[in-house]
Amino acid sequence: MLSGCCDKMICKMILTSLVSNDADPDSGADKGFMMIGKTMCESDRAYPAPGSEAQSGSLNPIGLIIPPSAFLLDERVFVSLGILKIASALEQQGHAVALLDLSGIKNFDDALVSFLDDNVIKVIGITATTPQLPAIAVVAATIRRLRPDIRLILGGPHVTLVYAALKLERRTRPGVQGRAAQAAAQLEEMFDVLVTGDGERAVFAALAPDAPKVIDGDDNKGPYFLSNADFTASPLPARHLIDLNTYKYSIEGSPATSLIAQLGCPFSCGFCGGRNSKSLRIIRTRTVESILAEVKFLHKEYGYTGFMFYDDELNVTKTMVNLLNGLADLQEELGAKFQLRGFVKAELFTEEQAEAMVRAGFRWLLCGFEAAHPRILTNIRKRATLEENTRAVEIAKKYGLKVKALMSLGHPGETEETALSIRDWLIKSQVDDFDCTVITTYPGTPYYDEAVPHPDLPDVWTYTQPETGDRLHSENVNFMRTAEYYKGDPEGGYVSHIFTDALSPRDIVNLRNVIERDVRAALGIPFNPSRAAVLYEHSMGQSLPPFILRSSSVTQHQ
Repeated sequence: MLSGCCDKMICKMILTSLVSNDADPDSGADKGFMMIGKTMCESDRAYPAPGSEAQSGSLNPIGLIIPPSAFLLDERVFVSLGILKIASALEQQGHAVALLDLSGIKNFDDALVSFLDDNVIKVIGITATTPQLPAIAVVAATIRRLRPDIRLILGGPHVTLVYAALKLERRTRPGVQGRAAQAAAQLEEMFDVLVTGDGERAVFAALAPDAPKVIDGDDNKGPYFLSNADFTASPLPARHLIDLNTYKYSIEGSPATSLIAQLGCPFSCGFCGGRNSKSLRIIRTRTVESILAEVKFLHKEYGYTGFMFYDDELNVTKTMVNLLNGLADLQEELGAKFQLRGFVKAELFTEEQAEAMVRAGFRWLLCGFEAAHPRILTNIRKRATLEENTRAVEIAKKYGLKVKALMSLGHPGETEETALSIRDWLIKSQVDDFDCTVITTYPGTPYYDEAVPHPDLPDVWTYTQPETGDRLHSENVNFMRTAEYYKGDPEGGYVSHIFTDALSPRDIVNLRNVIERDVRAALGIPFNPSRAAVLYEHSMGQSLPPFILRSSSVTQHQ
């Protein structure tokens, strides 16, 4: 249903999330999160008290659904933390939660039918990134057909970004029913309630009998936006409601999982989702003590020694060094050795940070360098120069940190020369791993929000970079039918719905494949493995297995 403020919005939410997690899902969809917003006065209570106005509904069991992500090489790598934050908020207020995890389930519709047959659920919440929409359309249609009495609530990155795009569209083109208005109307027709924003509070408004069609929380002056104190005080994600053993991820051989220490990214990259969304741009932090408490809990409860920090950039807050020192101290207290991984901003990365990260247990750094040509770095408003990107790699290598470079192709003004500069820079820099993804234009990204209809080509929209005049063209995609995604099977699995004045969609896919092939061959980096989806086996009288359905209380018929 909603995605809690804890889901990471991939820098490339032209990508998303609810966890975009392929076999190495580093640009991924759990970067997708959902927020709503008004800064509330800080209090010791993170969520509304039972019986308060925000929780006027009964304490009936609530169903939550993690939809499948069939476009990923492996759907069970990183956990969808956002919806687990919603679950923990509901449990804290006395609701029983039944969570249906359809990640990696090939015949997910059969599992859904079994869930609907066996449960007394009256409300179901679903979280959605944009590339999950075709599957979500199937889920919603099945629920409507079999259980029309159920209230359907949708939240997550897609909803937030569509309504951020709609607000901009109404401000800049009043009276025009543009792409954002059409996307919003499509959602409003399919669901009873739509939530944009921090779901931890908004979920209670969505449960109210008189809930409005849209609960608008993408506003830092609204009643649902979590303050730093609220974020700190909120309960941990309800990881007990999923089968963590089926999520396979490791760092340097250590079993690993992900967590979020801070929210938001203040930068203005043209390709990135949420740049016109308050909830995705305002940084929210929690105390170092609360972060360390979560790491300690995950280690003691589940035995994890590997941790992926899915913050947009670890090195944008002043508390970074304090956190690193605390992680080092925690390992000494526990007698453990952690293997850590996280994102950094290249132009902010320093030797002091690198030294502290190594001491804390970091082994891998990920950085969205994105491009390797000065013109493209200007066009995407990356702020980091090619020289700063190179320096960041050099610092990391000096201190023994491995670097995964996150690159993207198909920006305004892209040519064969600018594309192949990615290949040449990656090889010259001797990175340890990389992604090179084809740009997609999702609602909530400037490439989508600020585009206008092409004067000659039907169903094509054009974004013009305001400083250079370079253009990016995108086909108008029905996201409910087309799983437009940023990352696919390298063996013919990539599709481009964008093109530039110099490169056709096919040119862009072919260049991406050349970059992938040449860099992996030159640096000896293997392709990411895939894992086949699981076929849910069902028979008369057999209940759903615990890797698909878990409940915080008995919600099935006796």
